[in-house]
Amino acid sequence: MLDFQKNYFELFGLSVGYIVDTKALAEHYRELQKVVHPDRFANASEQERRLSQQGASLINEAYQTLKDPLARARYLLSLHGIDMDLEKETTQDTAFLMEQLSLREELEQMRHQPDPHVAVADLLARVNQNMKTLIGQMAVQFETATPDQLEEAREIIRKMQFLQKLRTEAEQMEAALEDAL
Repeated sequence: MLDFQKNYFELFGLSVGYIVDTKALAEHYRELQKVVHPDRFANASEQERRLSQQGASLINEAYQTLKDPLARARYLLSLHGIDMDLEKETTQDTAFLMEQLSLREELEQMRHQPDPHVAVADLLARVNQNMKTLIGQMAVQFETATPDQLEEAREIIRKMQFLQKLRTEAEQMEAALEDAL
């Protein structure tokens, strides 16, 4: 059975770090799911079935965390003893905040543009490019993980939160525009 004391990286046989081989992650995920799948324990004792369900749940949670760049960054910070209160923390980068306000206003105005589908697609491309840039910056912060780098990683996470929310809102608008066709 699984060692519930292992961190998510150890669980998947990966080295602890921001850069993750997503192909290897997916392969290990499938292998681990086979080992603990509840169907394999249908005729087992109650305790073994419960452990199987807990293991499957842990594997799913670990996989979802490690495959998502933002969740993975937050998890890495937690491994370094830093917990973030995402509801209360926000970036202090005023230029970034002004850019976010501008992008949100742009998103609101897209409904009234001649071709809102193209406008939303363009915005999503820019948001995704910004996210890729931050992901690249994040990878550097965890290479040696000094206190200053961990604080910078925390700031990048705050910015990624904004971009993720904007991306979700743009995707929702895109879906609404599709539904209106």
